[in-house]
Order: sequence, then structure tokens, then C-alpha cells
Amino acid sequence: MQYLHAVSLLVPDYDAAIAFYCGQLGWQLVEDVDQGRKRWVRILPPGAEQGSLILARAEGPEQQAVTGNQFGGRIGLFLATDDFARDHAAMLAKGVHFEEEPRREPYGTVAVWRDPFGNRWDLIQFT
Repeated sequence: MQYLHAVSLLVPDYDAAIAFYCGQLGWQLVEDVDQGRKRWVRILPPGAEQGSLILARAEGPEQQAVTGNQFGGRIGLFLATDDFARDHAAMLAKGVHFEEEPRREPYGTVAVWRDPFGNRWDLIQFT
């Protein structure tokens, strides 16, 4: 058996990213291990048991230059929900910036949002 354990996301600062994802959005901080010059920071969305996000602090000019644009302007992250209306309303109330109004697609209901670091996400409820 294989499964995708985690995806790494470059962020400018560990604590700012933890404050947004875990503080503002209510994600679970699963691990925060000091490794000297860097940390192993793993988070999960509410209710998730796998498919975690590794928050990786951008180091050096090359990584800092692509922070917030790791996917070349495309949506690179997809947050699935079992109740789009509930989570969309909650995220709006928490100040999350949505780039568009929710729309229906053949695969489900979706809307694009950005985190404070510029990363583009889909909030999606599959049909």
C-alpha cells in the first residue's frame, strides 16, 4: 500500500504560518520539532487523519523568490470539505480572501482562496 503522506509548502516564517493555519483556520498542529536551523512542522485540516501539510520556512533567495508562487500561478493545493457552505462561510468570517464567488463544476462546488503568503487553494466539495 502507498499513500501521499504530506506535501511541503514554503512559507516565510514558521510561526506566522502556524498562526494562520492552526490559529485562524483551526487546523491541527501535529508535529513541531526543532531540528537546529530548521523545524519539522506538520499540520492537518480539521477532521483529517492523513494528507498533511509540511510548513517549510523558505531559506535563501531562490526559495524566498517562489514563496507564494510554488505552482507557477496555478492552484496547487486542494482543501476538500464535506460541507462547502459551512466551511466557505466560516473561512470568510475568519478573514480568508476568496478570489471568486463559489461556482458549480461537473466535479463539485469550488472557490479559489489565498493564504496570507500568496498560495492559491481550491476549497472544494466533490459531487
